[in-house]
Amino acid sequence: MAIKTRFTEEFGIEHPIVQGGMQWVGYAEMVAPVANAGGLGFLTALTQPTPEDLAKEIARTREMTDKPFGVNLTILPAINPPPYAEYRDAIIQGGIKIVETAGYKPQEHVDEFKKHGIKVIHKCTAVRHALSAERMGVDAISIDGFECAGHPGEDDIPGLILIPAAANKVKVPMLASGGFADARGLVAALALGADGINMGTRFCVTKEAPINEAFKRQMVENDERQTNLIFRTLHNTARVMKNAVSDEVVAIERKGGATFEDVQHLVAGARGRKAMADGDTDGGIWSAGMVQGLIDDIPTVKELIDRIVSEAEEIIRARLDKVIA
Repeated sequence: MAIKTRFTEEFGIEHPIVQGGMQWVGYAEMVAPVANAGGLGFLTALTQPTPEDLAKEIARTREMTDKPFGVNLTILPAINPPPYAEYRDAIIQGGIKIVETAGYKPQEHVDEFKKHGIKVIHKCTAVRHALSAERMGVDAISIDGFECAGHPGEDDIPGLILIPAAANKVKVPMLASGGFADARGLVAALALGADGINMGTRFCVTKEAPINEAFKRQMVENDERQTNLIFRTLHNTARVMKNAVSDEVVAIERKGGATFEDVQHLVAGARGRKAMADGDTDGGIWSAGMVQGLIDDIPTVKELIDRIVSEAEEIIRARLDKVIA
């Protein structure tokens, strides 16, 4: 059984299910099982300390799968930015044919990828950004609703509105992202005009995900209310798992007049990585979406993808077909 869409046809994958780039998660151990199960997985370029390390991770992933996979390159403004051009070159020289871009002004990178025959999916959080990316020449859009983990933008538009609003205007294939975990979400996304789904939090809660088991169990236990929005007052909103640290960040911001320096010690990446290594779910910041409320097990990646696809077919053929008189 297969669900074919414009996205699966144009990107050469079996199922319209994507594991997007995730910091500290997008390693070969995550990406290869997704590819082997017929989905599309993305290594996260900036999780690798150097462009040379990224080249090694690409090669390592190739040893684990002969199916298509890609690399995420997220461009963010910074005082001391990483060597984006060198990471880009590692992607090109590594023979990668699909890239997921996100962030700030990716035009030069898109142009260079396109010169080398690489397909580009751009992740964005607003219809206007999607249209801008389409004009830039990207091959597909991944549109993130307000439910998503990480940075949902500042418009606060949930997927039920954002996905069809984007589908009304965007001409290239489009992935729906934010709040997807099961077959119901896939069928709904297709009905709303998307050509597939992108999942992050759901893939974190799989056996192969390279994160501490304590965090996986916590996300299974959590419901849809167990997230916090941090950096709201700094206009750089991020949705993270609700815990002692993110509660403290929110409390500091609510006092008014908070600066990044006031919360920097709480949100530092090193602190979050240590908490992950220690299995301390209250020890640091961890990105997680509202979709935690739809997650109740820790399957293998293949079990998850197979289940989504088979149950989606059942919904379409058995349930929806019967509502037509």
